[in-house]
Amino acid sequence: MSPIPFAVIGSGWRAEFFLRVAKALPAHFRATGIVTGRPAADQAALEQEWGVPVFASIDDLLAATRPEFAVVSIRPEHIVDRIGELAAHKVPVLLETAAFDHDQLLALNALVAAGAKIEVAEQYFLHPVLSAMRALILDGLIGTPNYAHVSVLQTYHSISMMRKLLGIGFENATVTASRVTLPVVKGPGRYDQPERYEVIAAAQTIATFDFGDKVGVYDFANGQHRSRIRAPRVTVRGECGEITPERIDYLMDERTPMTAELQRMDKGHFVNFEGYHHAGIVAAGRWVYRNPFPGPHLFDDEIAVATCLENMRVYVERGISSYSFAETAQDCYLARIMDEAAAAQSAVTTTSQPWSRHA
Repeated sequence: MSPIPFAVIGSGWRAEFFLRVAKALPAHFRATGIVTGRPAADQAALEQEWGVPVFASIDDLLAATRPEFAVVSIRPEHIVDRIGELAAHKVPVLLETAAFDHDQLLALNALVAAGAKIEVAEQYFLHPVLSAMRALILDGLIGTPNYAHVSVLQTYHSISMMRKLLGIGFENATVTASRVTLPVVKGPGRYDQPERYEVIAAAQTIATFDFGDKVGVYDFANGQHRSRIRAPRVTVRGECGEITPERIDYLMDERTPMTAELQRMDKGHFVNFEGYHHAGIVAAGRWVYRNPFPGPHLFDDEIAVATCLENMRVYVERGISSYSFAETAQDCYLARIMDEAAAAQSAVTTTSQPWSRHA
């Protein structure tokens, strides 16, 4: 299979993930061009860094190269216009996630209704351990998942995990939420490490999404994402057992409970000379997740981003969606309702939204 060519619209921190993955996996992916509004000197530096031509506009890009799709990773206020341009050229879009407001969601939904092909690069539920958990849930070991507690990431990111783990689509929910502020030592940021011991106030939101026969619990404190002293927590329960990133407890029969560790398998330790990389996850005596990109030293988020790109290949070539615009719109909508419920200190019930018709 030849590497699939794609363009990158944007040149920020998240855009670099896709360029880095393409550089690490040239047999799978090929970046054909970068579009950025940066000054000429910065464009030249980008071209030299990534070995990819840089263009000032989408028109210039498409006049010089023919990508199968474009990754759009830019400021939210420019996204609708740029996707509109790409849709006019019939270029499918892999949209880097963003916290869209309701008007933006409706505008993007109108583009989808008019024929725009938009998938979203929400990579977190594709991380190795989440993929392993989802595989074991789909195997039916814990029965039907009916409860998920997710404490990993902010707003729509954790909500997408919750929905995927529970198998929820666009069902409506009654949402209750509360918010408290608690002290915590400041952790690292996106670009830097703490320079001193500093205690800050962190808002923590705890919300319950009642879908009727299934319940999701969102639990997140600001700064938790990169904190070294706030561990991520995920628990999914069904009538026959429960699963976390560390273990699964299930029933072999009505009298025989079983426990299996989710064991991470990495190469390159001690006298293993296969190169340091993540191989996959084993549980209950079998592989439940295999890294589809073994060899290069990619960390888990990069593996998940590479999986987004590979899923986009499947979408472009076979029309099979992994995470559609409608799904990200629903997750952003649920996040907004959660904020409304926390502010009102009372339950809020969701209603069906226009994008569910295009799911």
